[in-house]
Amino acid sequence: MGVLDTRGNLGGRKAAIIGGADGIGKAITMALVAAEVDVAFCDINEAAVRTTRAEIDTSRANVVAEVADALDTAQLRRFYSVTQAAFGHLDILVNVVGGVLMQPFMEKSHGSCEEDIQRNFGYVLESTRSAVPLMRKSGRGGAIVNFTTIEAHRGAGGFAVYAAAKAATTNFSRAMAWELGPEGIRINVVAPDTTASEGNRKALPEPLQAVNAAAPQEWWDRSYKMYIPLGVPPSAEDLSNAVLFLVSDLSRSITGQVIHVDGGTAAALGMIRWSEDENVTLPLPSGSTLAKLFGQR
Repeated sequence: MGVLDTRGNLGGRKAAIIGGADGIGKAITMALVAAEVDVAFCDINEAAVRTTRAEIDTSRANVVAEVADALDTAQLRRFYSVTQAAFGHLDILVNVVGGVLMQPFMEKSHGSCEEDIQRNFGYVLESTRSAVPLMRKSGRGGAIVNFTTIEAHRGAGGFAVYAAAKAATTNFSRAMAWELGPEGIRINVVAPDTTASEGNRKALPEPLQAVNAAAPQEWWDRSYKMYIPLGVPPSAEDLSNAVLFLVSDLSRSITGQVIHVDGGTAAALGMIRWSEDENVTLPLPSGSTLAKLFGQR
């Protein structure tokens, strides 16, 4: 048995994953199943729900798989009713759902702003409201992980409402960590940055997606080394590892914290390794790099 088994104490716990059938959410669902957690997950993607359900080894965990739109309060409540009927209580909640389409704020409609807020903050309120009573049933506390983003911690042109909603989720999590701490319910936040996910790709306008798709992988690998201190973007597995830590007893004294799973970009705060030839990071490129970029036309 490994450390996660002997000290994490996850086996037999009950988890709900909102948005748990695709991408990062699927990685979290599968990681929890591998840790022998009973999982209930929902997702708006019906095909992904079927596929993920079929891939789960039911000998390791009990599974509830539901098609539900987390932004629809009635559907979300129905998912929790099904989960309660199956498990009786919850120990773990992971709110993964989120997303946006890059667009200047002054071009966004009122309706699209409201949708961004609901997708990235509003549903988290309802999900928490539904999950906490089920955690109280166990009498032993619980662990909640909410997903935000690095954009909640910096100005992000084209993502203004999204960034604001994610910042709201971050501070809501801190406040609830204080409120629920006496009951042993911990709440932490995972904040990714650049990840190779379908959601990140779809966040860009279609013309930009096409331009990015045409760029050779070598260019992307070199750009990652410029932007990300560790040189490579975190994978879905890296994010699921962070969740496993935060919901296990390995983090039993950690609550109200933001874990940046980003390869170091939040720590860099705009410092860029502009040149492969210079062992220096600057917010602006050096003169020699400027000469390479702009010196010849």
